[in-house]
Amino acid sequence: MVAIEQLKKIISEGLICEGLHIDTDGQHHEALIVSSAFEGKSRVKRQQLVNALIRPLFDSGELHALSMKTLTPAELEALRG
Repeated sequence: MVAIEQLKKIISEGLICEGLHIDTDGQHHEALIVSSAFEGKSRVKRQQLVNALIRPLFDSGELHALSMKTLTPAELEALRG
């Protein structure tokens, strides 16, 4: 099983993040990733960027799935109102 801090480190080292939060219940991981690198990219392209970073964890079996919400800083602000 992958440690949350390890997952955060991999994502934040590979992607400039204005915000990164990961919750887990031990089996299911959910991430909120806020990055200006997502500007102009579709939801699929954003998730592909993150998946490319964590591919080694999937390949090793340390991580089975990661549910993620990928937002730009402006999108996060719009959600907050």
